[in-house]
Amino acid sequence: MSAQHPFQHPCPLSRAPHTMAFALAFTLALAAWTWLNAATLPGADFFVATDGNDAHPGSEAQPFATLQRARDAVRQWRTAPDASGPVTVHLRGGVYELNRPLALTVEDSGTKDAPVVWRNYASERVALSGGRRIGNWGRVTDQDLLERLPAAAREHVFQADVKAAGVADFGEVATAETRIELFCNGRPMTLARWPNDGFARVAEVTGGKPIKVHGITGDAIGKFVYDDEQPARWAAEPDVWLSGYWFWDWSDGRQRIQAIDPATRTIELEPPHHNYGYRKGQRYFAFNVLAELDSPGEWYLDRQRGVLYFWPPEDGLNEAALSVLPTLITVENASWITVRGLLLENTRATAVTIGGGQGVRIGGCLIRNAGGGGVAIRGGVNHGVIGCDITQTGEGGISLNGGDRATLTPAEHFAENNHIHHYARLQRTYRPAVGLSGVGNRVSHNLIHDAPHTAILLGGNEHLIEFNEIHHVCQETGDVGAFYMGRDWTMRGNRIRHNYFHELSGPGLHGAMAVYLDDAASGTTVFGNVFYRASRAAFIGGGRDNVVENNVFVECQPSVHVDARGLGWMHATVAPGGTMPQRLAAVPYQSPLWSTRYPELARILDENPPAPRGNRVVRNISVGGTWLNLEKAAEPGVVFEANLIDKDPRFADADSRNFQLRPDSPAWELGFQKIPVEQIGLRQDEWRDARPAP
Repeated sequence: MSAQHPFQHPCPLSRAPHTMAFALAFTLALAAWTWLNAATLPGADFFVATDGNDAHPGSEAQPFATLQRARDAVRQWRTAPDASGPVTVHLRGGVYELNRPLALTVEDSGTKDAPVVWRNYASERVALSGGRRIGNWGRVTDQDLLERLPAAAREHVFQADVKAAGVADFGEVATAETRIELFCNGRPMTLARWPNDGFARVAEVTGGKPIKVHGITGDAIGKFVYDDEQPARWAAEPDVWLSGYWFWDWSDGRQRIQAIDPATRTIELEPPHHNYGYRKGQRYFAFNVLAELDSPGEWYLDRQRGVLYFWPPEDGLNEAALSVLPTLITVENASWITVRGLLLENTRATAVTIGGGQGVRIGGCLIRNAGGGGVAIRGGVNHGVIGCDITQTGEGGISLNGGDRATLTPAEHFAENNHIHHYARLQRTYRPAVGLSGVGNRVSHNLIHDAPHTAILLGGNEHLIEFNEIHHVCQETGDVGAFYMGRDWTMRGNRIRHNYFHELSGPGLHGAMAVYLDDAASGTTVFGNVFYRASRAAFIGGGRDNVVENNVFVECQPSVHVDARGLGWMHATVAPGGTMPQRLAAVPYQSPLWSTRYPELARILDENPPAPRGNRVVRNISVGGTWLNLEKAAEPGVVFEANLIDKDPRFADADSRNFQLRPDSPAWELGFQKIPVEQIGLRQDEWRDARPAP
């Protein structure tokens, strides 16, 4: 017998006639050739290096010097008649101090099968910086200035002429997107402040225009008494600002001091005053105060002279940069572009902005030290941020805004597998790790922690929040939710499923909630989540048609809250002419599309809209803590069914926080469904493997 043909199989087909064997061999060989050559389809590669030259051809041996030159080369190549295939711009290792953002538009687009990729070369570390390095440091010799510094700081503070370093625009002290910051050794430094940690307290409000809200008294004018000697030192300071939670513990604001009277210990703030007013006992701190530059890591910029004063951190002054550019990368009406494996840092506003277009990916990047957020997506379809680390942002992490509410058309934007932490440094409230608005966007497999306020903030319809781990947020605020939405009957079809909320608490008034369906938020499903020491875990604030099902609550206070605020203090908001009916009228809620999707909403005005109705709390497990806080007026509007309360659910290993159920758990008999806890949180994949080291 002759030797077996290399494409033959030991199966009946191998005994077929020779012509069939030949045909099979040819087919398999052709398939193998196609597969082997798929990776070498026509395309283009361009290279950029910090020691390159824009007169070069952009080859690996002769790279360009700037991103703009590479962008122009990609444009030119893609207009060639025979151009096809993907394009990759390889950035060689180093720090690229950008003079202007990389602006990508429709002519910089790829296609779904042939994207344009901007990435680091191999595993080299590439940083795009919006800052200017400051290196001309010297000792402070001006005696008058030394006397303004605290005595303990005088021998430690250095100074530098920032104009000589090329910084001419000093921005504003506290204005979003223009404020200048100092970064050193990869971290944000502290604009000289008092107290160095935490807050001072308002001793008394004396503005002379009393107000009273929900029984709490205050003053509409920003004038108050302080009870510490320290502010008397600021009388000669030209531009002192205060950051405070002036009335509510969920609304911060930054205001400039207009006058200080040491004799009466009174501070008067410059108008306009905070929109909610001021009240006794509230928290604030001062910043931009040279007289308070008293510890390592603090700095102050004399905007008149262009001189920077800095006490370097304890790990030394290896690298310092002032933020100059507002952003690093803008993508406008472009499609199928990927930015991968880069360090993006030192901006005054949001690091990356995307508007319109489709299929843009920001993946495997480390985004840090931004004055605004990490990535902002506005409009377009199917953009995503995946596998990134986002930290030390002045505001939030990722915003996903897209989809058409009138037609309930989804945008399908997503934030997936990102680690977002230590954010909202400057604007401390309503700057979430991920914010969603519009229709049909997704937040999945993210790890979110360490923030003063909320983790996920939602507006719109049909969004999916799943497989996220969220802990140690809401650390500085009160009456706040790790997940938050509210004051709109029409934001329906949102699902919060298979997430892990743990270690949540808020120091302010009313504390923290894990899932906060505030002020009559309606039509939301909370399914299959695990809540561990999550304060007030599932909170229905007077809303309708919400479902809390198949969740595990451990040591929460309480596990579930339901109230009827629309029948009480919130009645004017839900009554005819109020905010809620106005927002209802703004969408086509009685059109066939909406009424089919949300039949309860279509008839809401006929069914006593202030009252909570149609809520279901079913098949949940609650152990330890408190099970329920139910306002009596809300009882008729909620169904409780098949919940396992304060009975041993037979967790696999509660001491190790393994809240899976053993086969003999009594919850199975109630119809409880397995929660896939093993899928919650970050996953290691090619995107996260691409991230640069800190």
